[in-house]
Amino acid sequence: MGSRRGAATGRRRTKPAVIGSVAAVVVAGAGFGAYAMYGGGETGDDNARTKSAAAAEKVKSGPLTAAEVTSTAQRFLTAWQRGDVAGAAAATDDAEAAKALLTGYAKDARIKDATFTAGAPAGEKVPFSVKATVAYEKAAEPLAYDSALTVVRREGDGEPRVDWHAAVVHPELRDGDRLVTGKAGDPPVKALDRNGAEITAAKYPSLGTVLDGLRDKYGKKSGGTPGVELRVVRGKSTGDGKGSQESGAGEVADKTLLELSKGTPGTLKTTLDPALQTAAEKQVDGKKGASVVLLRASTGEVLAVANGGHGFNTAFLGSLAPGSTMKVITASMLLEKDLASVNEKHPCPKYFSYGGWKFQNDDEFEIKDGTFKASFARSCNTAFISQAPELKDDDLTRQAKEVFGLSMNNWSVGVSTFDGRVPVQSKAQMAASLIGQGGVRMNPLNMASVSATVKSGSFHQPYLVAPSVDGRALATASRTMSGETLGALRELMSYTAAYGTAAEAMAGVGGDVGAKTGSAEVDRAGEAQRLVHGLPGGPGGGGRGPAGRARRRHRGPDRRGAAQGRRLTPGARLSGPPAARSPRRCGAGSG
Repeated sequence: MGSRRGAATGRRRTKPAVIGSVAAVVVAGAGFGAYAMYGGGETGDDNARTKSAAAAEKVKSGPLTAAEVTSTAQRFLTAWQRGDVAGAAAATDDAEAAKALLTGYAKDARIKDATFTAGAPAGEKVPFSVKATVAYEKAAEPLAYDSALTVVRREGDGEPRVDWHAAVVHPELRDGDRLVTGKAGDPPVKALDRNGAEITAAKYPSLGTVLDGLRDKYGKKSGGTPGVELRVVRGKSTGDGKGSQESGAGEVADKTLLELSKGTPGTLKTTLDPALQTAAEKQVDGKKGASVVLLRASTGEVLAVANGGHGFNTAFLGSLAPGSTMKVITASMLLEKDLASVNEKHPCPKYFSYGGWKFQNDDEFEIKDGTFKASFARSCNTAFISQAPELKDDDLTRQAKEVFGLSMNNWSVGVSTFDGRVPVQSKAQMAASLIGQGGVRMNPLNMASVSATVKSGSFHQPYLVAPSVDGRALATASRTMSGETLGALRELMSYTAAYGTAAEAMAGVGGDVGAKTGSAEVDRAGEAQRLVHGLPGGPGGGGRGPAGRARRRHRGPDRRGAAQGRRLTPGARLSGPPAARSPRRCGAGSG
């Protein structure tokens, strides 16, 4: 089942606004107490001010010097190497958390004889290498890896300290995780592709997190026996370690770092197609923000999944604003409600105001006397926003759940997934949801499923491991679109692939094709993500070929403001229109 466990949160820090209010209360209280104690007058108050000023003068500020960075890093690493956990923890800005993890490094992870060698600092960041031994009973293996630390000024006094995060101890750790050596809780799994060949992270680098997830779920069911390992045991608040995943993203599986004695793996067959997986790997290679998912539309089988960044399965666990790709779901709703018709005139003004927000199109374009087909292909935001006054707050949520099987947290793919989120919203946020912003969150797996639903005519829950393996039930949708609505939606996507914003991405893809592109603002600094999902033709037609595809690229806008994606077929590049503007003048979601 898709997990709703929260995503990664950073180290606990008090927000500046809270610090300010607390400080004001403390100072006011201290001032009053001093006045009462000293019997009034200016003496006590002036004395308090003098002490406060003196304390402020002692607070260090400004950029860290090279000497401060080097000495702080050396103090931390030296103390850690000699086993002085308290001393090492004191060199960080979160001594309590550091002490707990550093204690477990020796006690729980069974790591001994560690040596830490610092590299050349790069500003405030200091890389270092680790060589040690992991010993458990009679088994022992050497351990070597590289990590890094960052020196910052501690809040309050400005003293240089190591900015504490679990990743300082090991780069695979996220805050809340810990290292443990012992008999593995789950036996290893030998995963096979649909043809029976073994799947390894060496052959398919982006499947490392997927293989971890398969072991986490099927290790005890596949007939293997556990070995002895050093592994990362995930904490309760784990996401991608970058703060980019929202609450509702799926959990991350434990990870094996070192085998001291091998277990006997059980075997597990998956639905992955080796040729398509190889192609997907090539397309995301070297692109940290890129992800690809390919589904068989008629069944929901996952044929390929790849991520440019190998530390987090964004394709399955990401929680991202889908931008204009959401317009496929919105369009299906408008068509069903007779609020739009493919070849009839439909408004696409430069601006449309709703709920106190002024929405706009990319580059403030408009389509005069245009059809809904033209607005869909050009990705006109206001064509969708303009229908908000005719909708109920829960209309989009119900459409996503009832027709597309999304936002119900009940997918059972074979590994943890985030199953989309389309919350009930009102006013401006409801309007923003129509173009894939507001509180709407998706990932490439979700959007590939949307395309597959349009291709096949009904929702088939994606799966990586056949339900017959463990007898689990797959999620279902409560209804399908009418034949008229489905035909209209396919026509819109086909036209967009041939003549609209997806034409470049789909160029050269044969067969009965359709697509929708989208970009969305993900922060105020203009960071944007770009997603394409479509209906590439496949062998056999009628939805029997690999037809549901989505890919995602996350990066800041280039000089033209465009975020870029990559298509599955080698050699082509997708460049889109400018990324989002401020939500109140919302041009995001276009593309």
